[in-house]
Amino acid sequence: MSPASPAARGVYLITPDETDSARLIARVQPLLAGTTWLQYRNKAVDAPTRLAQATALQALCSAAGVPLIINDDAALAQQVGAAGVHLGEDDGDIAAARALLGPQAIIGASCYDELALAERAVQAGASYVAFGAFFPSRSKTTSRRASTDLLRQSAALGVPRVAIGGLTPDNAGPVVEAGADLLAIISGVFAEDDPVAALQAYRRCFHTD
Repeated sequence: MSPASPAARGVYLITPDETDSARLIARVQPLLAGTTWLQYRNKAVDAPTRLAQATALQALCSAAGVPLIINDDAALAQQVGAAGVHLGEDDGDIAAARALLGPQAIIGASCYDELALAERAVQAGASYVAFGAFFPSRSKTTSRRASTDLLRQSAALGVPRVAIGGLTPDNAGPVVEAGADLLAIISGVFAEDDPVAALQAYRRCFHTD
């Protein structure tokens, strides 16, 4: 496995659309101890706020030893010194992000329900691939549905595979058993009354607790 394809297993926590930066930090901080990777994703704020929030999260993640991955914006990832970037289908070129961020950066690609997309992403230099949605999501409207068979078929790619979309502690077990290395979660943690307990419930899908 190349340096750009780190071994990783556990919860890949994605930040909610939070306009209050202080509240975002306060919500994220107690969760980092149980988080494998954190992705900063915020579609509700302007560029200066994203920069400020990403900078604050990078400091938090650095102190906790958790890689911070920026959604959709390789330039922002470079600016704040994040571990990497996650790119959707229309969010930029993997090879260009690799050239900008360097060989050690974690670069992820959304591959939805298509093995061919994942194969091309890995060939282009992706560190990991993300499939989904596996179930209807509370966080975003999705029309594509990934299957556990896709996880099995993608085992030969040689990079971590992320599952996303409507995952709960009750339905994620078979997804992990089929080969998901990471569970990408937003509302399943942040929308719960006790986010720390919710996070631990997802971690138990990997038998880590």
